[in-house]
Amino acid sequence: MKRFFYVLALGALQPFYAMSQQGWAMQPGSITTRWAKQVQPAKVLPEYPRPQMVRPSWTNLNGLWQYSITSLEASVPATWKDQILVPFPIESALSGVKKPLQAHQALWYRRQFNSTAAGGKQRTLLHFGAVDYDARVFVNGKELGRHTGGYQAFSIDITDALKPGANELIVRVWDPTDLGPNPHGKQVLAPQGIMYTPSSGIWQTVWMETLPAQYIASLKTKPDIDKEVLDLDVSVVGNCDGCQVEAIVLSSGKTVTKATDKNGQPLQLRIPGARRWSPDDPFLYDLTISLTKNGKVIDHIRSYFGMRKISVQQDAAGRPRIFLNNRYYYNLGTLDQGFWPDGLYTAPTDEALKFDILAAKAMGFNTIRKHIKLEPARWYYHCDQAGMLVWQDMVNPGNDSPEARAQFEKECAENIAQLYNYPSITTWVLFNEKWGQYDQARLTNWLKALDPTRLINGHSGEKLYVNDQLRSPSPDAWIHADITDVHAYPNPGHIAFEKGKAAVLGEFGGIGVPIEGHLWNDLQAGWGYDGVVTPPLLRKQYGQMMDSLKLLENQGLSASIYTQPFDVESEQNGLITYDRAIIKLPVSVIREIHAKVWPATRNLAGITKGFAAIVADSVNKDYAARLKEYQSGKKDSAFLRALTLLAIKNKDSANLFQFSAEYIRQLKAPMIDHNIQFIETVTGNSTDPGYPLLMQWVKEYLKEGERNRITTKLQEIIFREQAKLQLGENPDWSKVEAIISNHKPLDGEFIRGLSVIYYLNAIGQDKPNAAKNLADAASIYDSLYHSGMYNEWAWALFGKTSDKRLLEKALVWAKKGIGLEKDPFKQANIMDTYANLLHKLGRTEEALVWQKKAVAASPGDGEIKENYEKMLKGEKTWHDGQ
Repeated sequence: MKRFFYVLALGALQPFYAMSQQGWAMQPGSITTRWAKQVQPAKVLPEYPRPQMVRPSWTNLNGLWQYSITSLEASVPATWKDQILVPFPIESALSGVKKPLQAHQALWYRRQFNSTAAGGKQRTLLHFGAVDYDARVFVNGKELGRHTGGYQAFSIDITDALKPGANELIVRVWDPTDLGPNPHGKQVLAPQGIMYTPSSGIWQTVWMETLPAQYIASLKTKPDIDKEVLDLDVSVVGNCDGCQVEAIVLSSGKTVTKATDKNGQPLQLRIPGARRWSPDDPFLYDLTISLTKNGKVIDHIRSYFGMRKISVQQDAAGRPRIFLNNRYYYNLGTLDQGFWPDGLYTAPTDEALKFDILAAKAMGFNTIRKHIKLEPARWYYHCDQAGMLVWQDMVNPGNDSPEARAQFEKECAENIAQLYNYPSITTWVLFNEKWGQYDQARLTNWLKALDPTRLINGHSGEKLYVNDQLRSPSPDAWIHADITDVHAYPNPGHIAFEKGKAAVLGEFGGIGVPIEGHLWNDLQAGWGYDGVVTPPLLRKQYGQMMDSLKLLENQGLSASIYTQPFDVESEQNGLITYDRAIIKLPVSVIREIHAKVWPATRNLAGITKGFAAIVADSVNKDYAARLKEYQSGKKDSAFLRALTLLAIKNKDSANLFQFSAEYIRQLKAPMIDHNIQFIETVTGNSTDPGYPLLMQWVKEYLKEGERNRITTKLQEIIFREQAKLQLGENPDWSKVEAIISNHKPLDGEFIRGLSVIYYLNAIGQDKPNAAKNLADAASIYDSLYHSGMYNEWAWALFGKTSDKRLLEKALVWAKKGIGLEKDPFKQANIMDTYANLLHKLGRTEEALVWQKKAVAASPGDGEIKENYEKMLKGEKTWHDGQ
């Protein structure tokens, strides 16, 4: 066999950096992984990015690029001042930026590279692993291509735009995250709960290679263990008259079989007695493919494949089960989100990417459900190598519009084509829990046609149970699918059986175990589907869950997916912390618990070299022990932060001020998000050390009128300590406005709103002048803002005054409330208020018209009906003295 190297291509496209390599630093974050410190701008994710189609020569374009953020309408930026580390998302700490990208903004990237291979008979391809979401690519000022889809690889032939020497590459990205038609998975602009921080822009490796005019563009491997053959489709680009494709299968370097094709037809390679790939024996055959023309090798790639089969067959008892290689194989799985605290969608290193798979296998799982995200090619390669079955989710439609559904189907087709050759992938998951669900029967059959070799899970969790309560079932839940998939939280149960379909539990579990010092946000309470527990209770509950699973497996259950292997942002329901540092139970204990369901999991211990994590049996300490450490002189920053939060939890106000003050004094970067959120939490008065820092943050980072938790906290303090002193029976509104003016850029809305609430409370306590003062406070507020409390204001005046001027003001508010309210039942209450005010003002005929409308809109409301009957009789609907 001839070996061929591109002599001209070696070194032909070496990177040329036009920016300083010293300007990058990872942005601070609450937690990071052990691999973050290994990231260096000169060598970012250096591994070959496409392991199923390897050539010897390529150029990695990862590293420091320039970037700019503009409006969507803006053209290419004229100046480039800032740097970003590619391929980490701009929102991530590892990008060196850590800024949000808004839906109305464009993100621009720029870098230079040298080319000595431009023109001639060679072609230069520019490859992107993934860019989220809409990418336009420019070389030397010319737009060469555009791709939409945040998860798929794409390539552009840039040959004709190249020039000798330095070349300029620019990429423009638009990513609306959850405000557009794009499939975006768990990314949202306002992350909370089970939704997470966005990953905008370039988030997988960017690279180039130089090829001959005719080259191998793609291949498709289709193993058939029953016939003992590998069918191979090879696609060639360019005019290839006289070309020939030769494929050689190797095992441990020795040739097993070979085949040659001269007519562009698929190849078939016979592999008698083929060794079958499985989690227990993840054996992979090597594959080399050469393209020759007139007897000369012009292109050569290395690849691999696994001989395996996935199917639904009947077991000995006649129950449909998942079979691997014609044998029943229980899929003992876990739900992997694929997020990182430092890189978000992008793992810091290839070793980190591989760690997640080894961790799952070390714990005894043989299956990973990749949840609503696609990974880089190397992740699937590591699954192939380690022996991990993969259920691959499609990424749900961005919304219900025709545009979003068309984009979803485009991406589904690209996903299957891109991931087709990985033996680890055994199941495609079309929809999850009705997220964007539509045309399920058609789309399930469509996926089957695209890939008849794998199982199709048409709807994971169509029946979702939380604490035994079923949410929104529908007919034909798993129409045309190979699987019936139920979700049950927290405890497993409620499996569904249909003829010819394997029954699975697509999600269950979610036991929350927060580990101090390893939380994405230590200011949030721990979260799990059934509250939070300690590691000992986790061991007990997890063992009980496996006991339940075994009973279900005996009844015919073929698979279970536990939520989840790692904590993710505000979720602490992983078996391992988000930073991959702490495992909440010993790995041997987890594996032994799993053996209750699938005994073969005991055999996986020896396959997982490279997995390491500290066991969480002594990480958390009680408050008394922490106080003793403090009294003994321990006062480092991390310790003081944890101690302050424990003081809040234990309601130790006596020590809270001291601990927080000492911590804040030590802060070197108080304005970063992680610290400013903490300062906001512990600041209650203007005398607290955090107060001037919060005011400084508002002045430096917010425009007038912008609002968030910090502006609300500051205005509450200003109201309580200053503005409230100007209120009472005879308020001085000019002084209140002066106080607001003295605290710009705070706009004062909350202070004015608290003034209204102050007089709402005063009127309820029958304090003198409260009705007039409420009317004045509410009028000031109403002149500046839209109110959601018109009915509360109007009803308070109706009940507490007979002053005609005030009642007429209340009437105006009620009328506004009727026009703004969309909920018919709430609108009925406002109409009742409006009618009562009319009646009290002596306009009873008008009142009856409106009260009749209120009765019709809320027929079951006895009080509204009673008021109507009193008006008909001419009786008062208010108490005497009002």
